[in-house]
Amino acid sequence: MRNTAAIEIDLRDTMSMCSLRAGAGLFGIETVQIREVLGTTSPQRVPLAPEYIAGVVPHRGEILTTVNFRVLLGLERRAGPGCVLVLDEEEGRDCFGLLVDGVGGVVTLARSALEANPSALDARSMALFDGVFRMPAGLMVHLDPQRLRPSRLAESGMFAAARRRSYGGQR
Repeated sequence: MRNTAAIEIDLRDTMSMCSLRAGAGLFGIETVQIREVLGTTSPQRVPLAPEYIAGVVPHRGEILTTVNFRVLLGLERRAGPGCVLVLDEEEGRDCFGLLVDGVGGVVTLARSALEANPSALDARSMALFDGVFRMPAGLMVHLDPQRLRPSRLAESGMFAAARRRSYGGQR
C-alpha cells in the first residue's frame, strides 16, 4: 500500500498570467483582465495623437483606442503589425487595446511571489510596472491594465512627449 500526501493549494493565492513580450522584456497581465486577444494586426494611425497611441482598431463594431507598449517602454516603434490585447478599463465598463510584440502562454503563479518594483527603476517604469515575479528564465514584470489606460497616461503627463505625430507620420 502506497502513502500519498495530500497537497493543499490555496487557490486564493494563485493568479493566472498571460505572458507577453515587448522588445527583450517578459511581461504578464492577469488573464481575468484580458477581454480578448485580437492577434496580429496593424492599428490605423490617428493624426496628432500622442506618440504612445498606436492608433485604433475595429473591435465588435466599435473603434478601440490602442496603446503602443513599446513606446511606453522607450523602445522604437516596431515596423509592421503587432499583437493586440483587449483589456478592460475600470469595472469592465469600457476597454482599450495594448499593442505588444507577441503573446505567449498562460502561467499560474502564487500571488505571494509578487515582489515590489526594484527601487532603482526610473519614474516611467515605476508608473507602468506593478512588481515582478522571478521566473526560471528571468523576471516577468507584472502589469496592471489600469496603469496603461490611455486616459491615465494622458493625465500623468509623463508619457505625453512634446513631439506629436501629425498626419502622414511627419513630426
